[in-house]
Amino acid sequence: MKIGILSKRTGNFAGKIKSYLEDIGHQVSIYTATNLCINDSLLENDFYILKSKHLLYLYAGYFLESNKIPVVPDTSLSHIHKDRIESYFAIKETGLLVPFVCMGTPNALKSQLPNHYFPLISKPVFGSGSKGIRVYNTIKDLNVENEEYIYLEKYIEGTHYIAYFIENDFCICEKKPLSNEHSEMKLIETDDEIEESLKKWKQKYKLLFGHLDIIRENKTNKLFVVDAGTFPEFSNWKHEIDPVSKICELMLKKYQEVRK
Repeated sequence: MKIGILSKRTGNFAGKIKSYLEDIGHQVSIYTATNLCINDSLLENDFYILKSKHLLYLYAGYFLESNKIPVVPDTSLSHIHKDRIESYFAIKETGLLVPFVCMGTPNALKSQLPNHYFPLISKPVFGSGSKGIRVYNTIKDLNVENEEYIYLEKYIEGTHYIAYFIENDFCICEKKPLSNEHSEMKLIETDDEIEESLKKWKQKYKLLFGHLDIIRENKTNKLFVVDAGTFPEFSNWKHEIDPVSKICELMLKKYQEVRK
């Protein structure tokens, strides 16, 4: 079978997926920004793996799906994860707790936000992880020379976790506040409440794998979900199961189901 991988990079997890699939007999090509052209040439492959949520790859996913080429994970779900606002409401609709949010131009926010709303954290509307994040401790810190809108979330003081799932296997790690997935983390042996959140999320959107960024608030001990991902690097997956082979098996199975 001919398989395409839509990815920012040829290495890392995408490279491991390519090697695994080739070892079991498939022909695999990785499409990055340097060689991805969204046209009929993409239709030569049987199905695609959507590794990156950058808009170029999402647009490729929509093009492929419109031409009856299966894409895993689902392009629309990946787009929801990419858009911070859509992701926020998707998490909220699952019944999970999310932080207070607000949005507007800097001038509008400064004129209407009282000081007791702070600290707040700004995040890029399109993106995930810790890149482009900034903390504002008081309204005076909102001195941004920008007439475009800013997305702000309540900054929650608490213990930060990244919680992975691959089908029914979970891996929960404690991480430093605002750190990315690749930083060193401490494995948490079990947390029933976090595992229940993962089950709700993956069942609601029929996800094969992914992750949630979760904070347990110091004051209330409540769990807040602050980010979600369809295809993490699994940099801190610390369980015996091999994430590469398991994820590839799940994606191949999904392809067979879609083709039927």
